[in-house]
Amino acid sequence: MKARTHDIAAATALLGVIVTVPLPTMTLSTVIAALIANQLGGIAPDIDQPTAPFWRNLPIGGIFGKAVARLLGGHRFITHSLVGVALVGFLLSLFLTFIHPILPTVQMDIVWWAFMIGMVSHLVMDTFTKEGVPWLLPLPFKLGLPPLKRFRITTGKWTENFVALPILLIIVGVLSALHYNEIWLLLHQNIVR
Repeated sequence: MKARTHDIAAATALLGVIVTVPLPTMTLSTVIAALIANQLGGIAPDIDQPTAPFWRNLPIGGIFGKAVARLLGGHRFITHSLVGVALVGFLLSLFLTFIHPILPTVQMDIVWWAFMIGMVSHLVMDTFTKEGVPWLLPLPFKLGLPPLKRFRITTGKWTENFVALPILLIIVGVLSALHYNEIWLLLHQNIVR
């Protein structure tokens, strides 16, 4: 899937959690950090792809991207598995603990969850592509839905652009419309300055 599809999928997953799970009281800085973390989580698994937008936007990202891809076993390997999710979750927890003294008003547990929701949404979306995802690594096979590859999405083709992306946008619209008052009330009551 393209980065914009993963961005929308991450936001959709986060919105789904927001409307189904009670939100704790949080600071505005936490909300902003969580939204950014969610979007970063949505593209994080593609760090193993040297041509990913993340690497293209860095001055010498292509060089680093190739090195990271080799280190991680190539595209759709460890970062697209449950092992990778656990490893990234652990490393992210250490990183957030380290930077918490710099950003004391940010509730790092909420930021962690937002990132992980984005990351898992990436794997779920890639499960619908022709390549599938090695969810159960080190087992040497990729899982995909539907089981027949010919019915799966080809990245960047019409099924992604005119089926998957619009479905995600419709879900965001429906969730927002159905839960507008709840979302507004939750945000109004739970965000403290």
